[in-house]
Amino acid sequence: MEIEGKVILDLGMTSGTSKAGNAWKKKEIVIETFGTYPRKVKMTLFGDRSETVGADVGQSYSFSVDVESREYMGRWYTDVSAYSSRLLNPPTPGEVYAQPAAPAQAFQQTTVTTSTTTTAPADPFGSSDSDDLPF
Repeated sequence: MEIEGKVILDLGMTSGTSKAGNAWKKKEIVIETFGTYPRKVKMTLFGDRSETVGADVGQSYSFSVDVESREYMGRWYTDVSAYSSRLLNPPTPGEVYAQPAAPAQAFQQTTVTTSTTTTAPADPFGSSDSDDLPF
């Protein structure tokens, strides 16, 4: 399964020893998916993958993941484990990311032209008086 998103949080590295005496380590990260309704997903990078799988904060990746649910004492838990990543839109050398442009409608100007031709208003009372009083 593939999940694309931007790494927003690195929860750090955890290590320990199993009951069998084997050393283990894991790194947990949180990504925010793309789309109309972005979701936050916590992923685990277990073992050697914690150091080899790319997951830099602020970068966008496509992660290949395994999703597994398990039951423990009547409760269900879901784990999302990433096993590889691919950097999305890697920057080229010297490239500077530009801020998104504002919508063009915000900068449109409307020019209104008015006619300056004047005409005498029609006399509503039909009088030929030259004064401007209606009575």
